Amino acid sequence: MGMMDRARAAVQAWRASTAGTGTTIVSEADGLNDPGGMTVLNLLGGKRGHAPMGESRALTVPAVLRALEVLCGLYAMTPCHYYRRTAEGKVRVDDAPQAQMMLTSANAVQPAFLLKELMMGDLLMRGRFGAYIHRDQLYRPKALSRLIPEGLEPVQHWDETDGLEMFYDAQLPDGSRRRLTRNEIWYVPGFSRDGLVGVNRLQLLADAFEGAAATNEFAARFWDNNAQPSTVLTTKAKVDRDEKQRIRNDWQQRFSGPRNAGATAVLDQEMKAEFLSHNNKDAQYIETRTFSVVEVARAFGVPPHVLFELSRATFTNIEHQSLELYLHSMLAHFERAAAHLNHQFAEPGCYFEFMPEAMLKGDLKSRYEAYAIGIDKGILNPDEVRDMENRNKRPGGDKYRVGSGSTLEGAAPSTPASRPAEPARESEEDE
Repeated sequence: MGMMDRARAAVQAWRASTAGTGTTIVSEADGLNDPGGMTVLNLLGGKRGHAPMGESRALTVPAVLRALEVLCGLYAMTPCHYYRRTAEGKVRVDDAPQAQMMLTSANAVQPAFLLKELMMGDLLMRGRFGAYIHRDQLYRPKALSRLIPEGLEPVQHWDETDGLEMFYDAQLPDGSRRRLTRNEIWYVPGFSRDGLVGVNRLQLLADAFEGAAATNEFAARFWDNNAQPSTVLTTKAKVDRDEKQRIRNDWQQRFSGPRNAGATAVLDQEMKAEFLSHNNKDAQYIETRTFSVVEVARAFGVPPHVLFELSRATFTNIEHQSLELYLHSMLAHFERAAAHLNHQFAEPGCYFEFMPEAMLKGDLKSRYEAYAIGIDKGILNPDEVRDMENRNKRPGGDKYRVGSGSTLEGAAPSTPASRPAEPARESEEDE
């Protein structure tokens, strides 16, 4: 069967499977996430000639591990609060069950910090995050159990009457597989081209991660051999195959490895040793490893200095790059998670919101100067400042300053004290 016949048969099978009032399509077949999808690359025999990059191998690259640790840590540390809209503005609702899942405890075993850390790692590496929703007697969400992304497969159903409906074939923590409805699972896709399945970085950037891992393995092999180059043994005599193998094994046993460095070799049969030199400087080995760090930083959207690549960093631009980490990378992750939290768990009139301001505090002097300006202009009161600094309130600290900043709210404006009248001078005539 030729390529066109195979393509035609695949299309016919797809049409047969989707016949009826509705259409059920596995949302994986986008060419980026599904190695078995009906794409041109797969019909031609596949894109890659080796096994796909695994997460454990990618994490052997220090830059990948550091980028993942930084982004997951920043996301997990940023507070996520549940609010209810009121006539005066908003009020925090910390006692709601759905608020506790993102604030204190995700379930009986894992705190909210750990669940958020796992969530960001799944979104960055696999492009998807799923958690089973445990509910109480009133059908309110009370806990979340993370599902492994490798065992999670979104399936969409669409018809002209009801529109799009999502189901998820998931592997549960007990090892069983079930098709879950959207009321049973909290599903969050990462950056996506179809809105249903996120981009899988491990597969899409496998070549970049593989190149970085290969340079690390080369360094290990190079130094494990005491940084000695390969050796060629030559002789004018005739040597059969078994003898060659014996000589090779004997040479490696006696002279390879750091423990045998400096040993003396004695050769017979007019045998000579020729060393094949390998110049790491000419091969730009250091430059290659540095560039791999920059490539990983680009892949995860972090400034290079976060991965300790400081060759082009200055003391003036690092502060701005740290701010850009939140503006250009983290804010999108916060908004994505908040949108899916509101879509799944928020009650009418309520919403979730991340508070990245807690992580953007400057140095002590700059913070206190900003607080002083806010208090003086009536934007903040002392109690609000003390709350941001994790300090207890004090009496009278809930008053705002008005005007020039010297008058408290509700107090009469202060007037300068009048000077006492001077006693009248006696005239010379009276004297």
